[in-house]
Amino acid sequence: MLDANTHRFLDLLQQACAAGHFLKCTLGKPTPQAPEGLKNIYLRPVTLKAGPRIAFTYRYQTRDEVKNHTLDEAVDLLRNLLGGPFRQANLLTTRQDAELAFSKKGKTTFATRKPSQTQPADTSHDRQKQRLLDPAAPWLHALGITNKEGQVLPSAQDKWKQINKYLEIIESLLRTHPLPKDAVIADMGSGKGYLTFALYDFLVNQLGLQPRITGIELRQNLVDFCNKTAKATGFTGLQFAAQDINHFKTERLDLLIALHACDIATDLALAKGIHAHAGIVVVAPCCHKQVRRDMDTHNELAPILRHGILEERQAEIVTDGIRALLLEANGYKTNVFEFISTEHTAKNLMITAINSGPAKATRRQEALEKVDALKTGFGVKEHYLERLLAGKDDPEN
Repeated sequence: MLDANTHRFLDLLQQACAAGHFLKCTLGKPTPQAPEGLKNIYLRPVTLKAGPRIAFTYRYQTRDEVKNHTLDEAVDLLRNLLGGPFRQANLLTTRQDAELAFSKKGKTTFATRKPSQTQPADTSHDRQKQRLLDPAAPWLHALGITNKEGQVLPSAQDKWKQINKYLEIIESLLRTHPLPKDAVIADMGSGKGYLTFALYDFLVNQLGLQPRITGIELRQNLVDFCNKTAKATGFTGLQFAAQDINHFKTERLDLLIALHACDIATDLALAKGIHAHAGIVVVAPCCHKQVRRDMDTHNELAPILRHGILEERQAEIVTDGIRALLLEANGYKTNVFEFISTEHTAKNLMITAINSGPAKATRRQEALEKVDALKTGFGVKEHYLERLLAGKDDPEN
């Protein structure tokens, strides 16, 4: 049953909507009752063909989901969300701001103050999406993404979508784990540098940071091209090195990236990140040969894995599943999801991990026991990342 303060908050919201004064409302401080990964919910008024609605934007760690509701539906939803999944709600109207807070014991406080915004809300449904990247950026033309007028080339549409999706994921991760102003970042297997340049551009021109980013790439011609482009565009904190991932050294690493590093190159990058206690790890694995060569399944899936294509896909799942567990065993909170639709790239799985400090002994043991169970069931003797984390195959040894 709702208490008086919650009723006052909901009444104020309804009155503001009816009078056209509603600007936005944010639900924060999620509790264990909130869906996993849901950070907050953002409400704003929108105008649809069917009439006025309230758009609920559910902000997860790596994605946003939007659902539109009538005012009555919105109020019903809020009745269930306030005090349960969320312990704080902030309401902004053109007349006043209001805050409703719940203590851990369920006690509420309600306060109002002068409005922080007095301009009416933009209720258009199809508002132009805020760009994380300016298509007129010179480096986009240099890398063959846009023409001289800053228009994305028809042949580069898929790459443009991939770049923007990548930046959305990075932005979401930084909400949880902000980077220091002088962040040290390594992009292992940077290739032609599309995403490396995009990240530097975003961190400097959108977030105002002064990062030092190093792109690691074996092909000297690509390294020379990227260094030349970085210099020409004034990206002074961005450099590329022709180097094997195995030989990369750094005393500090705030963000590790390895996108589409083939087979065990992903494991080499992950080991570098874990050993350097990187704050954030972002990898998009490519190829999964090591585990597939070793697989000799002895569980209930054995009858179907006699088909090569199914065994190949299962090997990918086992490989990346163990990678995620080993990250968790080393104190990282991990997430595995589709990077971008297979319509744009076949290499579409991404693993992100945020360093939450040394793993508790029980959590570490549970993760390692799950790794052992997977290896036993699929006849895998050893995952290469295990060797690296144990100090084996270290070029310095």
